[in-house]
Amino acid sequence: MRILRYGRGALLVELDELDEVMGLYRALARTAPAGVTDLVPAARTLLVTFDRSRTSFAGLAELVRRTPPADGDDGPAGIVELPVAYDGPDLAEVAARTGLSPAEVVRRHTGVEYVVAFCGFAPGFAYLTGGDRALRVPRRASPRTVVPAGAVGLAGEYTGVYPRPSPGGWQLIGRTGAALWDVDRDPPALLVAGTRVRFVAMDSVGAVDPVGAVDPS
Repeated sequence: MRILRYGRGALLVELDELDEVMGLYRALARTAPAGVTDLVPAARTLLVTFDRSRTSFAGLAELVRRTPPADGDDGPAGIVELPVAYDGPDLAEVAARTGLSPAEVVRRHTGVEYVVAFCGFAPGFAYLTGGDRALRVPRRASPRTVVPAGAVGLAGEYTGVYPRPSPGGWQLIGRTGAALWDVDRDPPALLVAGTRVRFVAMDSVGAVDPVGAVDPS
């Protein structure tokens, strides 16, 4: 663990692996240390912002060092189901790279539950973990200049859904009509850290209810 100053009111914790980041994130989210105002996980780091009138960098850094990682699910209750039409332009390439049929790619992609590890790249873009290891494929050698909103993509260990049209280099296997980012919603992002997600294959998709949380039982 390496802890760095990040401006006057934050510290950045550097760790070796995503599992370590999520363990520390869960532990700090549960204990809610005095003065901490926000926790922002990423692939190998955790940003901790704090109120300087209530705590100090040195005191908070020591607390972070002494905090053991936590297991478990601290995300929103229920599971967000995202309907997906698996007609992406890279589905055949993903099948060829993995040695699977396109139908088997879809079966494996819809056959597991995902968890949002962290968000970034664009407002509402979530990095989902927990996918089938057989579907781990590299990013495209040449990124697209425009990826449509709702595109579902694969890159390494992650699955992601593009919330708005943007450049992107992920392998696109499908599309959803769910609103990933809505400024009139609280919170605006449909998928926040800890959210459990399931993809559901559909013949076609249009605009859908962005809440979509179902009872996990």
